[in-house]
Amino acid sequence: MSEEIHQGTGRRKRSVARVRLQLGEGLILVNKKSIDEYFPRESLKQIVRQPLDVTQSLTRFDIHVKAEGGGMAGQAGAVRHGIARALLDLDASLREPLRKHGLLTRDPREKESKKYGRKRARKAFQFSKR
Repeated sequence: MSEEIHQGTGRRKRSVARVRLQLGEGLILVNKKSIDEYFPRESLKQIVRQPLDVTQSLTRFDIHVKAEGGGMAGQAGAVRHGIARALLDLDASLREPLRKHGLLTRDPREKESKKYGRKRARKAFQFSKR
């Protein structure tokens, strides 16, 4: 391969996405499936394409993603983060528009762990006075 491959790792919730970006015609593959096959909801596809929309490069690159862990929404967010980082690896001048739209910031929210003596992290069993 003579073309350069740019990489980025994105994370969101429990999901991790490894993104490989190279010049092409706008093909996005997630775990060897097209984006339309992998993400059934239109909102998730929009999330994934957001960094490409911001940088006006929707049909400029072929993107290959390996996503694992978490659920659909978490993986979509991880892919978005990874694409933004890969674009930054490609061209440092894209930092400003990506940063302005909050695409380079890793969303730090995680699930709170369950506590002993409780049903979930905060939910307790029903209190009975008598």
